[in-house]
Amino acid sequence: MLHQFNKFTEMVEGGTWKKLPSYRHTLEHVPEKIRQEHKLEKDTRARHFLRNVDIEGMGFEYAMFFNPSEQRMVCVFQPGIYLEGHPGFAHGGSTATILDATFGSTAICVAGRVMTANLTIDYKSPIPLGSVVLVKCKLDRTEGRKLFFTGAVRSVDGQTLHAEATALFIQLQSKNPSSDNQMPSRPPEPARGS
Repeated sequence: MLHQFNKFTEMVEGGTWKKLPSYRHTLEHVPEKIRQEHKLEKDTRARHFLRNVDIEGMGFEYAMFFNPSEQRMVCVFQPGIYLEGHPGFAHGGSTATILDATFGSTAICVAGRVMTANLTIDYKSPIPLGSVVLVKCKLDRTEGRKLFFTGAVRSVDGQTLHAEATALFIQLQSKNPSSDNQMPSRPPEPARGS
């Protein structure tokens, strides 16, 4: 993992790639201008789904690198043991999650506020827990507010294809989050005593 991280960090230093910052709350990833424009408030009870494990190395361990000129992303991903499906392998849902997160982060970098409309995955080979894989995706085309992506999950050496995927994201229009049919920035408190 460290070798791949350092490889992409060198490309960041070269100026063609940007490393996306790691974060534990989704709003930490949203630019301040957009937070203010849409009056988005951080709910201190919430935590970003991929960073919902307190012990490092047990869940989603990853770093994302974006190439703005090519509109593509590479995610260095190492599934921890909390992501087990079949014994010894990452659950297919964790593969879908890291693909969606990689596509989504790319879409945010390209178009700002977006939502997943469709994610299609063809699983090819299971991912061994603790192995390091590369999740790559790129923007193929846009049609109005629609953004179309293709991507794949491969072993670091490129010899093993774990999954291929396509995704459609929709760019949100309005400045009012509630008119985009989004959840309110602060969900209601859960009922007690039920």
